[in-house]
Amino acid sequence: MKRNLTIVTNIILSCVLVIVGIICFLPTAASPVQKLSDKVYYNGDRNSNKISLMFNVYWGTEFIDSILESLAQFEVKATFFIGGSWADKNVEMLQKIQKSGHELANHGFFHKDQDKLSYTQNVQEIESCGTLVEQITKVKLNLFAPPSGAYNENTIKACEALGYKVVMWSKDTIDWRDKDANLIYTRATKNAIGGDLVLMHPTKATAAALPNILKNYQSNQLKVVTVTENISGIVKT
Repeated sequence: MKRNLTIVTNIILSCVLVIVGIICFLPTAASPVQKLSDKVYYNGDRNSNKISLMFNVYWGTEFIDSILESLAQFEVKATFFIGGSWADKNVEMLQKIQKSGHELANHGFFHKDQDKLSYTQNVQEIESCGTLVEQITKVKLNLFAPPSGAYNENTIKACEALGYKVVMWSKDTIDWRDKDANLIYTRATKNAIGGDLVLMHPTKATAAALPNILKNYQSNQLKVVTVTENISGIVKT
């Protein structure tokens, strides 16, 4: 009898150990896997009427004056993501953007695909641009827009180490490719809502479309603000 009881007890214990072992290796709802995109800003405050224009500046200056004039006419501020190699060749224009009261941000030094770079290379691209812009304008940057929207874990870690927030977009005008003011206008305004981050470049067609874009936002009670103001209050962990 005792022998049988011992056998049954051992079987029960063995079953318990197996079940416990299985449970230990199962994923739990309490420990979700965080995606890289969870640490990136694709939009601002959706519960607001705020919308932001993001100008990625990496070539030329010929249409920036027109863009600055339109922004001044409507008394709004945009965010200019500056390429380091551009800043190095266009110091006076960079200072003009700053003196116009617009927000400056980082777009890397040589417009590289950050997702193909190591952690150290990511740091070099971001830090070298930030350092140069700060030397020229005395402004310390804290927003980074990856060129071509390409980023990886090394990019996220580099930005965290350097004190940057990674910013993408919710609307892309694709103005670098499609040089059509009407098309750019449509992409910037169609179904526009609070929290949108609208990606643009300083092209001729964009400069032409900008006054009508700003009129549309104004008529729809959308307030154009900097990216920092738009994403403030959103916490990324």
